[in-house]
Amino acid sequence: MTQSLRQLTEHLRGLRGVKHKLDIQPVGALLGNQVAASVRVGDDCAAIPDGDGHLLLAIEGLLDEFVAAEPWFAGYCAVMVNVSDVYAMGGRPIAVVDALWTAGADRAGPVWEGMATAARKYGVPIVGGHTNSRSGGDHLAAAILGRAGRGLMSSFDARPGDALVAAFDLRGEWFGPHPYWNASTAADGARLRADLEVLPELAEARLCAAAKDVSMGGVIGTATMLAECSGVGARIDVSAIPAPPGVPMEKWLACFPSYGFLLAVAPIYLSAVCAKFHDRGIAAAAIGACNESRVVALSDQGGSIETFWDLRSEAFIGFAPSASKGCCR
Repeated sequence: MTQSLRQLTEHLRGLRGVKHKLDIQPVGALLGNQVAASVRVGDDCAAIPDGDGHLLLAIEGLLDEFVAAEPWFAGYCAVMVNVSDVYAMGGRPIAVVDALWTAGADRAGPVWEGMATAARKYGVPIVGGHTNSRSGGDHLAAAILGRAGRGLMSSFDARPGDALVAAFDLRGEWFGPHPYWNASTAADGARLRADLEVLPELAEARLCAAAKDVSMGGVIGTATMLAECSGVGARIDVSAIPAPPGVPMEKWLACFPSYGFLLAVAPIYLSAVCAKFHDRGIAAAAIGACNESRVVALSDQGGSIETFWDLRSEAFIGFAPSASKGCCR
């Protein structure tokens, strides 16, 4: 690593994506008990009990400056990130809707083209939404509906002793100057769908009960959300995290990786879970383990240990098991 562990930890705590996660904290208190008790707060999707499984409902908003600077890729990502949320919970996507405001119809075209491309690649139709081409700026959000069977994976079921497994598709490249590892747009759609199918297969085989997709908070921020919702802590060896060759760890841990998942896996299933990803050419490795501490700590090969987040005294997204019901994030 080019930074000390302490410097890396401080860098990760200051990430914009981490600060955006902190913005979620007031939501639970604001909504109170408006959400049914059967919908747990803090998952990538709202998991709504439905027959012998769950309907999955999620929404993602894109940064305005990103939509303005990279309209095609922003449209593509609007679909891709929602699809990832559904698969992270062991589900499969059904359909997407979008809300798009642009300062002119000409600015909407590339966004739509990006969404349509991703919809074809990931095999999920865009079935409706809202469009306004007379806005003062460019704004984009998209929502997704999916379904999971009985083998739901959630943010609430990590247990002390579980191995933390990080899975990334390293067959990509940086998307310009942005903190996005693009392992999707140049890939074959059939391969992308088959790679994602690993997640519901793990859920249905009961090999994993807790997972999240790696968001703009990076894998460490994602681990902190998982730990908070499950009421556990974690020790993560940053040197064990799969990464592209030659990429500084501080850059890799701050990016959105296109295909990135964090799973909490009982040790007895660790080899089988990693093998499922390896069979698809996906890098996967145990990067640490859950414990009872409710502290997310980072370590390195030199034996250093630094606290990233102490959930006993400092909330992250604010949806610990004792928190009031609110909505999914």
